[in-house]
Amino acid sequence: MYDVIIIGAGVTGSYAAGELARLGYHVGVLEKQQSPGLKTSCTGIISRECLELLQVDRSLIQKEARSARIFAPSGKYLRVEREDAQAYILDRPGLDRLMAHKAQQNRAEFHFSTTVTSVRRKNQLVEVEATALPSEKVLLRASCVIIACGAAGSLTQSADLGRIREFAHGAQAQVECADVAEVEVYSGTTTAPGFFAWLVPAGGTQGKAGLLCQGNPRPYLTALLDRLLKLNRITSIKSDISYGSIPLRPLARTYADRLLVIGDAAGQVKPTSGGGIYFGILCARQAVLTLDECLKSGDLSSHGLLIYQKRWHKILKRELSIDYWAHRFYQGLNDKQIEHIFNIIVKHGIHESLLTSPDITFDWHSLVILDAIRHRSLQRSLEKLKAAPLRFLKARTGPPR
Repeated sequence: MYDVIIIGAGVTGSYAAGELARLGYHVGVLEKQQSPGLKTSCTGIISRECLELLQVDRSLIQKEARSARIFAPSGKYLRVEREDAQAYILDRPGLDRLMAHKAQQNRAEFHFSTTVTSVRRKNQLVEVEATALPSEKVLLRASCVIIACGAAGSLTQSADLGRIREFAHGAQAQVECADVAEVEVYSGTTTAPGFFAWLVPAGGTQGKAGLLCQGNPRPYLTALLDRLLKLNRITSIKSDISYGSIPLRPLARTYADRLLVIGDAAGQVKPTSGGGIYFGILCARQAVLTLDECLKSGDLSSHGLLIYQKRWHKILKRELSIDYWAHRFYQGLNDKQIEHIFNIIVKHGIHESLLTSPDITFDWHSLVILDAIRHRSLQRSLEKLKAAPLRFLKARTGPPR
């Protein structure tokens, strides 16, 4: 019997477990993998704010990112750079292990190799049925449950919260790099349709090459790796390809009687980049705050837990909405249009003016998007595309400059 059961021992789930256990609650964490950090396709790039929030051990930092090269479909590129580090590339499996270890130090109990099969509310409690390897049936009970296990469609649907239906699909491999000193981002419909690809340095000669796209990412990543090998950007592929799905829109409801949903399972992910660590942690903090209040008051009803959604919406709803429509706009462009927009940005130095703005940060993409389309030269070019997502974005900007 637990106060809280958390399904999923990724960064977000383990963070919530550690914080709730630190407050004195009896917390159980169920994870289908044999140990934390075994399976991840995340690149592990986080901001300074996220680094400080998680109190990450500096030994997990593989590389600091101060600059990046962004490539147009033709191969032309622009370079962006700031004096201070804007992001940190982490040992991503190591981050999972660190967060689980911190939670265990706070006395959260972890059950690995345990796959949840159902969650049922019964007699003022929640019953969680699971299967533990090799084939043991497990029944656990708690006052409430947090779903934090990524693509959790069947669990959220059984709780009458529906399921996320729009996803991007990602793939990544560890590579040996010839001479890659900064992040490289590649665009183009034949490279990563609807999204982008990347080559990220990870310390020494190590790197990570991957992409997000619509549909099956395997053939696109295979083609990207072949191209990088031919261009001598990488010298070898060091690991099997890992795959993952990224939600593009959040669940309409992330709460129910005795139940909350956080992180990727709730769709608290940047639709522009697929990054979910920082936003997931911000929302996990609101979940912990809400559960602490509701466990103390004894009101774990849907009405009582509604405040969780109100809190995280206040932080992220506008951001996620703008990011989503920016993604939709980009998704509808062909290579010629992408190239044209790229040329406008370079010609008018829009990227350079953005870099000087104190409001532009690694995590809050809506600020970059809205500030960019306020430039008159870019706005005129975008207007010719007559896209509905652009009208949505323009309505949220000030006058052009």
